[in-house]
Amino acid sequence: MEFFTFDKSYLERLQEGEPATERHFVAYFGEILNLMLRARFLAPERIEDVRQETFKRVIAVLRKGGGVRQPERFGAFVNSVCKNVLRESLRETGRTQALDPSHLDIPDRLVNLEQALISQQTTEKVRAILDEMNQRDRDLLRALFLEEKDKDQICLEFGVQRQYLRVLLHRAKLRFRDTFLTAGPPSQGASSGGEPQ
Repeated sequence: MEFFTFDKSYLERLQEGEPATERHFVAYFGEILNLMLRARFLAPERIEDVRQETFKRVIAVLRKGGGVRQPERFGAFVNSVCKNVLRESLRETGRTQALDPSHLDIPDRLVNLEQALISQQTTEKVRAILDEMNQRDRDLLRALFLEEKDKDQICLEFGVQRQYLRVLLHRAKLRFRDTFLTAGPPSQGASSGGEPQ
């Protein structure tokens, strides 16, 4: 695309409505504005609306008389008019655009009672299994998973080296898993009426 140099005589011809100059104006700036507006990822009909409104306003300013004082800066003038039209269009669309029906589906912020009940029952089941385990396995699993103690600290408390701690943890986890799986899923009726822990 070649850039055109605007002068006073071009603007006078455009102001007077000379057909050849008007066609040149629309073709030249139509291409430039189209590139600028497509870069903003607008819908084709929005691009066309903004372009037409820009042309209309520029011609109105020219025909008003004395609208453009520096003909060599006519391109920058058209560009700034287009940006203003675009801003107005976006502002107006944001004000009047209907919401997508999916916006009406506000997620329920209330606690899912069924999930809370299952979580509580699972916690009670874990505590019951831990209570059934031998003292060493129970204390080891509580220290690591519930109290989240450092493994070096656990080694000191249990009087074992780090390598042997891995063996103890592995065995304790296997026993816990086997007991947990054989006990089955948490029962629906055992949520709050059970024995105190």
